[in-house]
Amino acid sequence: MNIIIRKHTETDLPEMIQIWNEIVEEGIAFPQEETLTIETGREFFTSQTYTGVAVDAETGQIYGLYILHPNNIGRCGHICNASYAVAPGSRGLHIGEKLVKDCMEQGKAHGFKVLQFNAVVATNIHARHLYERLGFVQLGTIPGGFRMKDGRYEDICPYYITL
Repeated sequence: MNIIIRKHTETDLPEMIQIWNEIVEEGIAFPQEETLTIETGREFFTSQTYTGVAVDAETGQIYGLYILHPNNIGRCGHICNASYAVAPGSRGLHIGEKLVKDCMEQGKAHGFKVLQFNAVVATNIHARHLYERLGFVQLGTIPGGFRMKDGRYEDICPYYITL
């Protein structure tokens, strides 16, 4: 498997939407509760500053994706935010790390100065370890900031890194 990260294309949408929706339906990481259709997915992914996909260069299969966009406006518009999705069957293959590193490069290329994650669920240990290994700093903890699919509330941990 030769994973590359590149800008998404229209033909990627069905696989991207499937991966995104699997994460939404798990209900343990993304704040979204509604799944995407081809129409809403097209609008969602194209409205981002940048949407990247992790693709096997040999087969064309998509294993993950990320979205990058401003975290705020005006005087805080230099801070960006991102979300990452790796296909459930592909976790543990360092695809997330490739996505985050590419996202950091794209954030800088698009003029952002800081990448901030607002709501990393405290129990998402693999993501938190990855972010910390890459140099992200945890800003604190927001008690009960994320409602899990089963109705329980988990803490969230905001992170940031200077680009």
